Amino acid sequence: MSNSLDTVIERHALARAGAPPSRARGVVLLIHGRGATAESMLPLADVVAMPDLCYLAPQAEGYTWYPQSFMAPTAANEPYVSRALDRVAAIIADILDAGIAPEKLAIVGFSQGACLTSETVLRNPRPYGFVGVLSGGAIGPPGTPRDYQGTLVGANIFLGCSDHDPHIPLARVQETTAVFTRMGATVTERIYPGASHGINDDEITHLRAGLAPLAG
Repeated sequence: MSNSLDTVIERHALARAGAPPSRARGVVLLIHGRGATAESMLPLADVVAMPDLCYLAPQAEGYTWYPQSFMAPTAANEPYVSRALDRVAAIIADILDAGIAPEKLAIVGFSQGACLTSETVLRNPRPYGFVGVLSGGAIGPPGTPRDYQGTLVGANIFLGCSDHDPHIPLARVQETTAVFTRMGATVTERIYPGASHGINDDEITHLRAGLAPLAG
């Protein structure tokens, strides 16, 4: 399994932290936000302090996954959204092909990366061990059909966001929670009054709780 996962890391040019693939008990895929880097997500490995997990992060071309708001008209973000979704889905598929069970795989995204995480999971439903949506939601303009196929039964999903996030409307977070729930996931949503657009201590607590089964 280690050689296969090493191949995935090399194939997708993934930044890495935490346990080496040869002894990782689980894999955490970290998706960065707009203007950020893959490496900027890796300090989460130290913060959650679970060294038995392997943390991997892809880099968006030009430091952004798509150019406009995640709620812009679909055409305004194409072909970039489709390319980004295909890329993350391919990374996930390769990780699973390397022998990592879905319940030992976590996907955690922040901001634009959280939106990409949400949409990827909805379009590629599996019993993921943990999904962390930090200041994000499903992609698409208001009224986008949410008729995703498949089931998220067995998946554990956390959504955290400020009640007045300048980039992520509260209604979209709640809509995303409802879709995850309808698809059978176990969902926890936390809204933080007056919080900034960032990752807070309570969210880190939920990340630790969500990732603990992967490390066990």
